[in-house]
Amino acid sequence: MSQTNRGRGPGLRGGRGPGAPFPVEKPKQFKQTLRRLLNYLKPYKWRLLSVLFATIISTLFTIYSPKLLGKATTTIFEGFVSKQTGALGGGIDFQSLLHLLLILLMLYVLSSLFNYLQQYIMAGIAQKVVYDIREEVNKKLKRLPLRYFDATPHGEVLSRVVNDMENVGNTLQQSLTTMIQSLVTIIGIIIMMLTISPLMTLIVVLTIPLSLFVLKPITQRSQKHFKEQQKQLGALNSHVEEMFTGHEIVKAYGHEKQSMARFGSINAELYQAGWRAQFISGMIMPLMMFIGNLGYVFICIVGGVLVTRQTIQIGDIQAFIQYARQFTQPINQVANISNIIQATIASAERVFEVLDKQEEEQLTSKPEVLSSPKVEVRFEHVHFSYRPDEPLIEDMSIDVKQGQSIAIVGPTGAGKTTLVNLLMRFYEVDKGRITIDNVDITKMDRGDLRSLFGMVLQETWLFNGTIKENIAYSQDHVSDEAIVKAAEAAFADHFIRTLPEGYETVLNEEASNISQGQRQLLTIARAILANPTILILDEATSSVDTRTEIHIQQAMDNLLKGRTSFIIAHRLSTIQNADLILVMDNGTVIEQGTHNELLERQGFYAELYHSQYQQATS
Repeated sequence: MSQTNRGRGPGLRGGRGPGAPFPVEKPKQFKQTLRRLLNYLKPYKWRLLSVLFATIISTLFTIYSPKLLGKATTTIFEGFVSKQTGALGGGIDFQSLLHLLLILLMLYVLSSLFNYLQQYIMAGIAQKVVYDIREEVNKKLKRLPLRYFDATPHGEVLSRVVNDMENVGNTLQQSLTTMIQSLVTIIGIIIMMLTISPLMTLIVVLTIPLSLFVLKPITQRSQKHFKEQQKQLGALNSHVEEMFTGHEIVKAYGHEKQSMARFGSINAELYQAGWRAQFISGMIMPLMMFIGNLGYVFICIVGGVLVTRQTIQIGDIQAFIQYARQFTQPINQVANISNIIQATIASAERVFEVLDKQEEEQLTSKPEVLSSPKVEVRFEHVHFSYRPDEPLIEDMSIDVKQGQSIAIVGPTGAGKTTLVNLLMRFYEVDKGRITIDNVDITKMDRGDLRSLFGMVLQETWLFNGTIKENIAYSQDHVSDEAIVKAAEAAFADHFIRTLPEGYETVLNEEASNISQGQRQLLTIARAILANPTILILDEATSSVDTRTEIHIQQAMDNLLKGRTSFIIAHRLSTIQNADLILVMDNGTVIEQGTHNELLERQGFYAELYHSQYQQATS
């Protein structure tokens, strides 16, 4: 399923009328999350105060400017009237006019400078706060148990770490200063309008409840259609993602017509919901303009009467109209920003949920270190379950000597991979204990424990970089010669040299420019170069052809000499030389022994082997 703008704040997208935002994801604990987010701002309180000061000064200069323009208009009007009436010394006082214009220019320049200053400081604060939270989340993810990642979709983790963090950063940088500006502007404009005319101020203020009364039923109806639009947009994104990621299957089964019909159906529903939402919300702007213009008409009429009575001057009307125009803008901004902040708090809450997840416990304050590990592994009466009411492994006991290769076989869901996860402490045992060289692994540091292991998994993992960098992933400083030797041992050198750039070939996203089998060879070369104490192979040769598998098996035989290893396999032909084969079923080791010993017993292993042999020869 695609992530469709989750956590994004409303009021940031185009294509719809003002005051008709998309539905906002509401936080569960607004106050607690807000306080927690504000705690990240505490180290920057002095810089925040400077931002507040600069914002207020910039806004006040902007607010006072219409008053000066009104005085300039009055100066021109009075000079023109006095000249027409022939009064002594009549005419426009250009010196006073120039003085007003210079003051006005200075206010505009200072307002711009203070505005730039607050934006500059706030950008630094916002990015530093987001940097701190992102670093904290990154460290947290490293400490979370595998259980969390097994239970949480990768897209959900990415959405919280990337999208939600970006949403928080954008709001800190833009919305907070805009909120301050809007509130100062509203208060300042009201004060300036009251100094001109309380009566005209009352007319402007009365337009607000009138606007709310007219717009409320419209926004309620549009909200329903915007919700439906988001729902259909998510369905469309999901359908397109599924069809494009599985386009080969769609074509192979001739499902194009059904897919296109499904797309057309969802697209039609999205069109209808979008058209209704945009049409209804599109009525908002004309109605707002009508109410605003109605207010201007009353202002002009009342203002004209007041001028004739010489209660106010002609320039005051001009200034008041400018204030009236500016008055609705910050109110709309505050309404939009309140929704944005609500969505941001919801995003912050989702990030904090990750930070509050239970971490892997360090069961000892003084972990033991294996200075010269012999690597004798022992499972002693181990019990484990993923869910309390569904036991998976019960009373498992295994004794692995140094240098032995242990093969683990059994049907799907038997607990083969779980055994390895317990050994590496991705999960903790419920009862019993696991020891390495007679040291309980719970008394070891997880990092030290896992440094003993090298892994080659069925699902290959390669990052976006050169082949050389991927092979040397586990090594900080390694020579090109060592990388080539590891590739030769994994029988990967030949195909690498056939590539245009050889070892410098850059693997693109998901390494799709090489085959699955070639990707597996690179991961095997990586394990060979790492030279681990314990090697874990989980279906390591499942993606290579039979001829390559023989070469890999030869390389593995050399690699496994003198090294304790655990091999999870379905192809029993690949583990015939193992020192010990564990046959698992329903979380229990039901048979163990060498290949020949298990065949002689004519038990579960023998049945598996003969069934595979018959399939191979049929």
